[in-house]
Amino acid sequence: MILQSWRVGSLRSLWLGAFIGFLVTVVLGWVLPIIGHLIGGLVAGLIAGGGMGRGALAGFLAGIFGGIVVTIVAVIGGLAVGGIMGGVFGGLVGGVVGLLIGIVVFLLSLFGAIVAAIGGLVGGAIAK
Repeated sequence: MILQSWRVGSLRSLWLGAFIGFLVTVVLGWVLPIIGHLIGGLVAGLIAGGGMGRGALAGFLAGIFGGIVVTIVAVIGGLAVGGIMGGVFGGLVGGVVGLLIGIVVFLLSLFGAIVAAIGGLVGGAIAK
């Protein structure tokens, strides 16, 4: 009965696939930067099932989650550096630098998300 709620093709399986694909990407991304994203997307697509489009969406979500987390860490890091510099000027410079670094990191993470989407496309095609 519990397993029926996680059946392939449901919205829950899409988010579950995206989350597990994200975890695989985090684990393998440090050792194998591009291949890790591809394998994470493949796993996300296999779990999400439902065809190539659904697999590609799960892979893209798995890839973009990491980019969002790294972007938040970069912005907070820039703000922390600005706080260490002290004063209003330090906070302003830290905020602007953190925001710029966050934007650059997010744009670079879109590449990883596209690679993960390609892996998800293949995984969704296999699962169908």
